Amino acid sequence: MGTSLDRTVFDTAYEENAAPWVIGEPQPAIVELERRGGIGGKVLDPGCGAGEHTILLAELGYDVLGVDFSRPAIERARANAAEHQVEARFEIADALALDGGPYDTVVDSALFHVFGPEDREKYVRSLHAVCRPGAAVHVLALADTGPGFGPEISEAVVREAFGVPGWRLEGIEERRYRGVAVGEHAAALGVEENAVVDLPAWLARATRL
Repeated sequence: MGTSLDRTVFDTAYEENAAPWVIGEPQPAIVELERRGGIGGKVLDPGCGAGEHTILLAELGYDVLGVDFSRPAIERARANAAEHQVEARFEIADALALDGGPYDTVVDSALFHVFGPEDREKYVRSLHAVCRPGAAVHVLALADTGPGFGPEISEAVVREAFGVPGWRLEGIEERRYRGVAVGEHAAALGVEENAVVDLPAWLARATRL
């Protein structure tokens, strides 16, 4: 993807309750990551959206903060936390200029892939600034390896982004990303409108040096 998605896309999606990435539950790949022991210490959930992962981790006892630049997203995340009766923390923040921390773990579910090349570089620098040495950054991103929809990226893009000084890419695994297919995307995938689908994705892990 050459350029980042326009930020108004996200505000509109949350305001109109039409975000295809909001499935009403955490991504299975993130649930599995936690069960495998991949999350620990102070946790950042950048681009938290409706807050499913922050809520999950807060409920499990993690010290976690969910951030998103979109006010409608944060409002929805706080409402979701209240509905689940979970004390979860959310703040409006720009992922390209993070502050706070330092964090031990970053759980990025479908944020990295919305950025074009220049913003990806800014984002990786921003993460470096708020992560402590040895911190683990997990990135779940839509892959360009099969039928899907959205801002898909190649494995090479992930490797390039974290193949810079200050980072060590530990590995990239094939996973699935769950979303809701609507309109032309449903037709292209041959499923019913509003069907829940599992799309090809990468799950990468990088260590902050």
